Amino acid sequence: MQRIFRTNIIDITGIILIGLALLLVSFSTSFKLSFELPQSLLNLNTIFLSILIEALPFVLIGVLIAGVIQIFVTEEHIRRWIPKNKYLAIIMSCVIGALFPACECGIVPIVRRLVGKGVPIHAAIGFMLTGPLINPIVIASTFMAFGNDFKIAGLRMGLGFFIAIMVAFVVSLIFKGNQFKSTIPTGPSHSHSKKEPFTNRFWEMLTHSIDEFFDMGKYLVMGAFLAAFVQTYMPAKALLEAGSGTVSSIGIMMGLAYFLSLCSEADAFIGASFSSIFPTSAILGFLVFGPMMDLKNTLMMLSVFRVKFVMGVLALIISIVFITMMLVQSFI
Repeated sequence: MQRIFRTNIIDITGIILIGLALLLVSFSTSFKLSFELPQSLLNLNTIFLSILIEALPFVLIGVLIAGVIQIFVTEEHIRRWIPKNKYLAIIMSCVIGALFPACECGIVPIVRRLVGKGVPIHAAIGFMLTGPLINPIVIASTFMAFGNDFKIAGLRMGLGFFIAIMVAFVVSLIFKGNQFKSTIPTGPSHSHSKKEPFTNRFWEMLTHSIDEFFDMGKYLVMGAFLAAFVQTYMPAKALLEAGSGTVSSIGIMMGLAYFLSLCSEADAFIGASFSSIFPTSAILGFLVFGPMMDLKNTLMMLSVFRVKFVMGVLALIISIVFITMMLVQSFI
């Protein structure tokens, strides 16, 4: 425990200072301050806290799963589970992601550990894109948000799966290697893990999870703040007026999905509120693009992977989602 504290002393101090600042802003009306905080700053604080509270449980789940992968899953397991054929590996990773109830807030640490254990980068991207997008929880929430109508939920699931496969396939052609900024430790060897008692390995798993949380947490905080800033000061009325055509409406809804950085388990209810203003293709662009890549997720990926790789994947997702939604508009 002392080692964990010493390793993350800067992060822990930063969290305490941020917490104190948030408490001061949140309860400023209860204190007799010599100045009055603007309402927009109070709104920003409220949105920032709501994003953090919404995201933190999924980040904790993600880092715990990453810790389990780090200690209990070996390279031999990965070699047995992932097909050697590139195309089968992509399809299998997308199927596993579709069945895996992960939020985009916690998917990056899981992907980081999977790649560190030997999962090909294209298969990891397929898992990362489908996990937050078309898992059972997300589909159920989408079904309920749109009045128990399976049309939008079905289109979200089908189009999301297709786009994830396409992005992962292009990634397999363009990018080689693990694309890490630097080499990450892969933990104890398989033989070493077998000799250790379960309690020791369990403690190592918790230690890795804590380290992972502090690695990812600061980028989550930065992303949540930027998303809250955009939600507070972005001229929403001007954006709604600009989205009069099909192209502009799809672009605006994808932009909103990126900058609002909503949790994929709840974004369908926000998307449904725009259904009377924007066409179905734009709503689908919002529902598909947001869980695949948003602002806070981009910052978390940049902390792990090379900038060129992250920007390349982001450009691929934007392009393929946009083209797909333009084509969908012709059929719905």
